[in-house]
Amino acid sequence: MSESLNIEVGGKTLQLETGRVARQANGAVLIQLDGTVALVTAVCSHQPAEDRGFFPLMVEYRERSYAAGKIPGGFFKRESRPSDRETLSARVIDRPIRPLFKDGFLHEVQIIATVISSDGQNSADVLALNGASAALAISSIPMEKTIGACRVARVDNQFIVFPTLEERAEADLELVVACVRGAVVMVEGGGKEAPESVIIEALQVAQDACMKIIDGIEELQSRAGKKKWDGAPDEAVAKIRKRMKTEYGSRLAESNRIADKDERRTFISTLQEEILEGFAEEFADYKVKIRGALDDLIGNSAREIILSEGVRMDGRKTDEIRDITCEVAVLPRTHGSALFTRGQTQSLGVITLGTSADEQRVDDIEGEYKKKFMLHYNFPPFSVDEVRFLRGPGRREIGHGTLAERALAPMIPDEEEFPYTIRVVSDILESNGSSSMASVCSGSLSLMDAGVPIKKAVAGIAMGLVADGDRVAVLSDILGSEDHFGDMDFKVAGTRDGINAFQMDCKTTGISFDLIERALLQARDGRLHILGKMESALTEARPEMSPFAPRITAIKIDPDKIRDIIGPGGKMIRKITEESSASIDIEDDGTIKIASVNEESTKIAIEMIRALTASPELDTVYDGIVRRIVPFGAFVEILPGKDGLLHISELEYRRVERVEEILTEGDKLQVKVIGIDPEGKIRLSRRVLLEKPEGWVDRPSRDRDDRGGGRGGDRGGRGGRDHGHRRSHS
Repeated sequence: MSESLNIEVGGKTLQLETGRVARQANGAVLIQLDGTVALVTAVCSHQPAEDRGFFPLMVEYRERSYAAGKIPGGFFKRESRPSDRETLSARVIDRPIRPLFKDGFLHEVQIIATVISSDGQNSADVLALNGASAALAISSIPMEKTIGACRVARVDNQFIVFPTLEERAEADLELVVACVRGAVVMVEGGGKEAPESVIIEALQVAQDACMKIIDGIEELQSRAGKKKWDGAPDEAVAKIRKRMKTEYGSRLAESNRIADKDERRTFISTLQEEILEGFAEEFADYKVKIRGALDDLIGNSAREIILSEGVRMDGRKTDEIRDITCEVAVLPRTHGSALFTRGQTQSLGVITLGTSADEQRVDDIEGEYKKKFMLHYNFPPFSVDEVRFLRGPGRREIGHGTLAERALAPMIPDEEEFPYTIRVVSDILESNGSSSMASVCSGSLSLMDAGVPIKKAVAGIAMGLVADGDRVAVLSDILGSEDHFGDMDFKVAGTRDGINAFQMDCKTTGISFDLIERALLQARDGRLHILGKMESALTEARPEMSPFAPRITAIKIDPDKIRDIIGPGGKMIRKITEESSASIDIEDDGTIKIASVNEESTKIAIEMIRALTASPELDTVYDGIVRRIVPFGAFVEILPGKDGLLHISELEYRRVERVEEILTEGDKLQVKVIGIDPEGKIRLSRRVLLEKPEGWVDRPSRDRDDRGGGRGGDRGGRGGRDHGHRRSHS
């Protein structure tokens, strides 16, 4: 039986419906906001999967082209692999939901969100997250709590829940928040140097909206929900934990006092082999669970040391930052480079500058646009001393790169100030915690090294949390292991004046506002410390760009003259490119960008463009070329693509019987513009540039037509009766 309900939130109406479509799925929900609709399904395997050491959750988000009335591009005309935006949307769904599944539930779970209608104004990613929460709520899949999610934007100091695309474009702060009752489980977003207090205020607005959504989902669950799976806990796991803690407790604690990552890994690996051998007889079929129990107990031991002693495994205090070194101009032939090292995390940031032809074109169901700033993040296996195949970027790489890009984007200069396409690449060379925030730092330094006039330097830091009842420790600059066993991973990036990007994920069922605020303030202190270290390497953008970077010069022409630059079949633009060796980009508004590493090439291109777009001026002398001879004169090109009539009577002071007596096609000569008629036809003279014969007198014209002749002004024939001056000798 179909069930539906409406949720009123922030002046918008969310519509939820189940039981009408996809009825064989364990849980299926249609969720709608205005003209945007997503179908979200939740299905679990009928038999539990082998314990792999992690929960087998798969989340997919797909946008159908038909949702926006489009046919996919390409040869096959069908949707292909997911775009970056689809991948990021899948991560938005996965991150808050993953921690909420009950321990011991090993059935594979797959959530598929399909956008089947798009109105071009309301994004479907947050709708899909709410749809996933609702689909899981009405299914038999066990969940600890129900999630509600919303997007909040601040426009003109007013907070808007579920903003449209137009409102988001005007916002100075935007964030996506997922909540359970009484706590936040996921936050991500960005701003333009937003103060910490404004972010807290936005979170409060978001939490109020999320509570209304949770109420609606739970109401739908009460009407259409299935009985939840209730599995019995594995008693053997509890027995393994107890024995391991008794026999190896001191060595578990010892592992958490080893600062070096490689030494610690070797110690734990040896300990694991010893435990597996000792437990082999009693728990022969529990190797994966033994490894999992060991991992949990090591994490619990580390947490206890931090909470009781205030000291972390590398000896740092909770608010202490690892040693930092910053180097710039580390690569000789790139446009800009920087090496940022923080502890055992190292990012190589490299800048490439290009023209508008290098912009990234993005076409999705929300419209088509171009990106002039990109940051790409690479995480090779050697950075963590592993062996694996090199493939395209995965979800983690795309997510980390997008977060770092969001942090730097507000500081990128406007196109009018810096007309370049900018690509930043962060290659992670070592990793032991927060490589995405290291990418922000290396990216900021490399931008300044490349001479990009960024408004301010940007740094990032990852914050962690260990909490047990009333005992709480907020950790600055977390290690990889602290991210693993901790309760929170909160990445914050910004300038000295505010926050540009942030992302928080919880490993528990939520974080309170007090802890979020505390983490934000502690992150600010850490960010300022890192910025101080970065400033010791480079305080501002270099005044000059690399000699290997293209120089882009922008000039403006009349848009009506663009066709003159391009020429028939692109003839003129090809000629300019070949003769100048410069790259030419022409925009519809008449802006022309000339890019070249050679200043002389740019000068040649500009001169050729100016010549093509220049208009002949009266009484001006030009160097011309004879293009065609006719009985009554010659047509002389004075500017590229522009010629005028040099009448036979204007060749010399004496009477000329035949033009060929003076000129042949291809001759170069100087001529003066003596007339331009309203239709733009040009009349030229060679005679007026010659020395007058002795006794020559010019008399006023008695012409019946003084329009200038142009190409059609041949009525006077060779006698010149219809031209500007009568001639006679004294």
